[in-house]
Amino acid sequence: MHRHGYVGRKFGRERDQRRALIKGLATSLVMEQRIETTLPKAKELVRYIEKLITKAKRGDLASRRLVIAGLSTQVAANKLVDEIAPQLMGRNSGHVRVERTRLRVGDGAQMAIISFVDELSSQPRQQPTEKEEN
Repeated sequence: MHRHGYVGRKFGRERDQRRALIKGLATSLVMEQRIETTLPKAKELVRYIEKLITKAKRGDLASRRLVIAGLSTQVAANKLVDEIAPQLMGRNSGHVRVERTRLRVGDGAQMAIISFVDELSSQPRQQPTEKEEN
């Protein structure tokens, strides 16, 4: 069997289950801004969430609809587009980081924390007015 052309990890699940898992992890990351999961899941989530953040940074209607489709809830999608993406405009990529933490007691799986690189404030950033710029 050849290796070329295969992308992503299977996690011992069927395709729809994998998609639901990644969507759920991405939604949790957006809502909580930091989650702990296994290292392979975190690494796979980085590939998925980076693309969503790039779409959210564009901010137009088509991009917003793609972000809504990529997350489990519309509340999370709106939070990503309206609050988080404007705070991440300073960088082109590398919006999230993965840090190894511990070995899980039950099965010895390597755990990791995935979080946003930049500190995010709870309030959305406002565009400066002309008075504030001068």
